[in-house]
Amino acid sequence: MQFELSNEYRERFQEAVNGRDVEFIQQSLTGINPADISTLLYEFNAEDSKYVLDLLPSEVKAEIINDLDEDIRERFLKSFEPGEITEIVNHLDSDDAVDILNELSVKEREEVIAGIDNSEKEANILDLLRYEEDVAGGLMAKELIKANLNWTVVQCIEEIRRQAENVQKVYSVYVVDNEGKLLGRVSLKRIILADDKTKISDIYESDIISVETYMSEEEVAQIMSKYDLDAVPVVNVQGKLLGRITIDDVVDVITELAEEERNIMSGIAGDVEEDDSVWDLTKARLPWLIVGVIGGFISAKFIGVFEEELMRITAIAFFIPLIQATGGNVGIQSSSIVVQSLANPSVFGGSMFKRLGKVLLVAIINGLVLSLMVYGFNLLTGGEGNLSIIVSMALFFVVLIASFLGTVTPILLNKVGFNPALASGPFITTTNDLLGLAIYFYIVHLLI
Repeated sequence: MQFELSNEYRERFQEAVNGRDVEFIQQSLTGINPADISTLLYEFNAEDSKYVLDLLPSEVKAEIINDLDEDIRERFLKSFEPGEITEIVNHLDSDDAVDILNELSVKEREEVIAGIDNSEKEANILDLLRYEEDVAGGLMAKELIKANLNWTVVQCIEEIRRQAENVQKVYSVYVVDNEGKLLGRVSLKRIILADDKTKISDIYESDIISVETYMSEEEVAQIMSKYDLDAVPVVNVQGKLLGRITIDDVVDVITELAEEERNIMSGIAGDVEEDDSVWDLTKARLPWLIVGVIGGFISAKFIGVFEEELMRITAIAFFIPLIQATGGNVGIQSSSIVVQSLANPSVFGGSMFKRLGKVLLVAIINGLVLSLMVYGFNLLTGGEGNLSIIVSMALFFVVLIASFLGTVTPILLNKVGFNPALASGPFITTTNDLLGLAIYFYIVHLLI
């Protein structure tokens, strides 16, 4: 059912929690999606939230905790005993269980693992803990259904039934040889339509896309997005099937990467939320603000170098904001387009000179249009003809250079291993401000 968190319901729910009204809490949450319950619990402190969770079935409790944001969940789990966390882990897939275990201290982690009563789940979790969180091995879940190449359809169906409790979503059955090497996959449709005695070797598809354990989460996300996959198998360097990554895990990765790039483009370092501490928010925002202040200070000193020109024609100061704003806007436009394109590696497969030539042509057209607009506006408002020419010429060259920098900078940052989104934030804005002023005053100096 559709859940709406109204102020009236929140107030009534708070009263029920304060009064320990078990009946209302359980009845009002019956049939509600766990993700919606997670949203509701964000409104309450850890103690009240834990009280509510303890009234819900274990499966629902586990799914709710799994849905919580990492930083909130990490604080939230401090209210739980190791035995309670073990109960949660027992109802999660191995990859989700490992995410929670990585947020605990080493002592708590060992106590939780020791309490797991399913030896297969324990082995799967221990296997996944050795992988870094940001690679395919750390994203994959061990729960999957695989069939031997030499099995019959009946044997395959028996395996599906045996694993039905462990594997919540069955997208396809993976086919392996006697050594466990991935050979392909077979769809459920083919299994259902095939004769009972048909061998898997006769109906499986060998053209399967897989990823290796060491591949980065960005590469995995790109592959699944490119080929529109609901799940992708994970193999080791020998080609043996180890696990699978499902689309829900990749959506989380894409969301995290998008948030990271948005923060960087906004001049915020690190992953922060509005409800973080004052110190965390200050740490995240201050570095790039300092860069901006330093850039502004350099600009002020730079303008001082041309004090003589400013004294002779004070009107040239009126156009400084125009030059800086236009250069910054052009640079951000160019870099933003390139950063988006870099998400698709094939975009930059062609000639770099061809791409730069295209950028130059666009910049020339934009520069001419903007320069003519400024020149015409100056003449219409009674501006001096010579100054109008100077401003228009400076603006034209600022647009050219800002477009070039906005295009090249993210590509270079990507080549040397830095996040190209850096080029769409204060970095490119500050650089273009300084270059814009340099071009403007140099042209003024030459012509005066």
